[in-house]
Parts: sequence; structure tokens; C-alpha cells
Amino acid sequence: MNLMPDQPGSVVEKGRMGRVAYARIAPNEDLVRGIEKLCLAEGFENAFVRGALGSLVDACVLANDGTEIHVSGPAVEIVSLAGEVRSKDGSVEASLSGVVADPSGIIHGGPFVSGGNPICMTFEVTLEEWLPEA
Repeated sequence: MNLMPDQPGSVVEKGRMGRVAYARIAPNEDLVRGIEKLCLAEGFENAFVRGALGSLVDACVLANDGTEIHVSGPAVEIVSLAGEVRSKDGSVEASLSGVVADPSGIIHGGPFVSGGNPICMTFEVTLEEWLPEA
């Protein structure tokens, strides 16, 4: 990883894409933790979320000021989801952000709070492994 001197806080990391996994997360499992478990099961130390389809029982995302926004279901639809998973001290940590729609169609968005986003029926996700250069 190299810091870009002309852009404070910017990081450039060289590497290549690896394997792709298409998987399903079961009902009542947390979205963030489920994606972390999938990466561990597939042996992905680092990965990008490339696609997702499904709904949540309830949702919990962070607002810009750091407060939690609780979105009550049932069936909170995920409109979009993006993020990455990174290895950290022998485990993996997912950083996911997205947009959800509550049952009335009101839109909410932000980073998903780990432990606050149980899957409703099923959830399909596509993960692509990232292999950084040493």
C-alpha cells in the first residue's frame, strides 16, 4: 500500500482479483456477520461485494452524525449494497454500506451496523476475492 503524497489520506494498493463466490445467507443471520462467515468459509482474506439481492427483517444503518437509524420491517428491501471485507488479526471484518427501503417505501442509507441487520427470507450475494501484492 502506498499513500499518495498529493492527496492526504488516499491509499493505493496494488493487487489482482481472485476467485468469485456466489452464496446465500440464511434467514435471521446478520448481513454483515454472514458475509464475514462466507469469506472465512471460502478462504477469502480480502474481498469486494459485487452484487446482492434480498431483504432484511429490520435494518440498522449509521447516519452521517454517527447515530444509528433503525428501520422497522418486516421485509426491509435492500436497494443497493457495496463494500469490502478485509483481514485483520487473523479474522475478517466487513465494511458494508447501502440503501434500504422500509415497508412504506421510505429510503434510508449508510453503513450497515454489524449485528443489526437480520436476513428476512434469503439473501444472495456475489463476492470477489482481492489478492493484494506483498
